[in-house]
Amino acid sequence: MNTPEAIRPAEAGPSARTSRSKGEPRFPDGPRPDPAGSHFERRIRSFQPRRSRVTTGQADALERLWPQWGLDIDGQRVIDLAELFGNPNPVVLEIGFGMGEATAQMAAADPDTNILAVDVHTPGQGNLLNLAEQGGLTNIRVGNGDAIILLREMLTPDSLDGLRVYFPDPWPKKRHHKRRLIQPEFLTLAATRLAPGATVHCATDWEPYAEQMLEVLDAHPAFENTSPGSGYAPRPAFRPLTRFEGQGLDKGHVVNDLLFRRVPDTNP
Repeated sequence: MNTPEAIRPAEAGPSARTSRSKGEPRFPDGPRPDPAGSHFERRIRSFQPRRSRVTTGQADALERLWPQWGLDIDGQRVIDLAELFGNPNPVVLEIGFGMGEATAQMAAADPDTNILAVDVHTPGQGNLLNLAEQGGLTNIRVGNGDAIILLREMLTPDSLDGLRVYFPDPWPKKRHHKRRLIQPEFLTLAATRLAPGATVHCATDWEPYAEQMLEVLDAHPAFENTSPGSGYAPRPAFRPLTRFEGQGLDKGHVVNDLLFRRVPDTNP
């Protein structure tokens, strides 16, 4: 899929290195390593921070744009989403955006929808900020930290118009299945923050995880399947075909999309 010039990723440059003393944050005005700290109870996390180099362009974007478009998920305040974005447009929460190419494309295609994109991958955060600036995409905010804390502590009831979870870590080993994000408890929490009629859109190329997603979503009273056959949905046109997904398809992977709607007047 051809990517518009305005939102192509920045050219990868040398690793960004700065001279700093021991204990000094890498990006003083950027995302913090552990924004929630020890304020909240320990729990099994569905994500695992990855270490990789931050390019010069990504570091520059983090330093310049984070104070304006970044959000540390510290769980210490409730967010006014209209104030965060500077407009009252509907807000979709995206959990896990990788390097941000698909997020930027969706934001460019639908400028009247705000996207709160959350991840813990520092290079991806910088890359998405870079893409947003290059494309003039003012409808993106980048969240750093645990999406569970964001949902539970920082968002108000019925404040979201959608939830996107694309290609989450499948945690393929059976002993790690408890780490998967799409679980009944997570859906119950998400339902309290999704407005009636809001859409939950998941996609995965790991078929056993797709089966689990379909099972738990079908069983949850707060959601109903929008697919006529009550199964998987065709990939909607608004979800771009990412490079990662294309590589999986070339290898014979099957990608499944799930589109569910928040049922009105449900008390999960």
